[in-house]
Amino acid sequence: MSATAATRPRPGAGTPPPRTAAARRRMLGLDRDAWFLLLPALIPVLVLSVGPLLYGISLAFTDAQSGVTRSTSFTGVRNFADLRLDSLFWDSFRIGLVWAVCVTALQLLLALGLALLLNQNLRFRWLARTLALVPWAMPEVVVGIMWRLVYNPDAGILNNTLRHLHLTSGHTDWLSSLSLALPAVIVVGVWFGMPQTTVVLLAGLQNVPLELHEAAAIDGAGAWRRFTTVTWPTLKPVVLSITALNFIWNFNSFGLVYVLTSGGPGGKTRLPSLFAYEEAFRYGQFGYAAAMGLVMVAVVAVLLTVFLRNRLKEADQ
Repeated sequence: MSATAATRPRPGAGTPPPRTAAARRRMLGLDRDAWFLLLPALIPVLVLSVGPLLYGISLAFTDAQSGVTRSTSFTGVRNFADLRLDSLFWDSFRIGLVWAVCVTALQLLLALGLALLLNQNLRFRWLARTLALVPWAMPEVVVGIMWRLVYNPDAGILNNTLRHLHLTSGHTDWLSSLSLALPAVIVVGVWFGMPQTTVVLLAGLQNVPLELHEAAAIDGAGAWRRFTTVTWPTLKPVVLSITALNFIWNFNSFGLVYVLTSGGPGGKTRLPSLFAYEEAFRYGQFGYAAAMGLVMVAVVAVLLTVFLRNRLKEADQ
């Protein structure tokens, strides 16, 4: 064997040989084929999500109004300057934060208890799990109409039950009371959204190894000790994810509150989404409403970033 042949690098050893022009053409062809395969999924996202988002952002910097004869001009940050002084919007923003925080927290607490119960080996557990999903399967409009009947001051089941229990003798108008409307709507929001949180937490509980519970029980750990040392560390990432998603969904809630109170009485249940809807479709101020939506997205993004960063830091410790 010659010295040249002995020192020649073997295929696969050292740096790979440079691609030929034909190989590069084949790779480019594969890339084009991959993009063609992705187009059916990308086009709906671009048309239905990215496009409207960019259009809404652009509207926030204009004086767009309803009416085909009205001209639209660029106004810069005028809408945001006006919005900064709009006390009604910031009142609705405060109500939206109270609504989102209360509903999200109560959903988590009640859903966690229900998930722990449904995770036990009980009789008719399959039936209980099925019934727990009923509110989730109902449209928001149907839920709103149903609870309006429950809260009816004259023939509602809630007032009738309270009168039969001699807890009240009047006709409480839950959805028209300035002090009771928001708590009443929060109860509906918790009832409607709790099944989804329950399902997610129940799925997380299924991933907790049974052997760890048995080992902790053998060591003498009680139910609370097993929950804090075994269940909660495994469930914490799931809780973090569902809490963040629930906060976004609840803060952007529209249909449920609109059917229940339409933002009344006196704006006590007017969420920011309802306020923006009224500005756009009742008063025709599309540019101003778009600025509201952009502010809502920015504030929620900041709040979620702070929340997730703090929770992730706690998880790493």
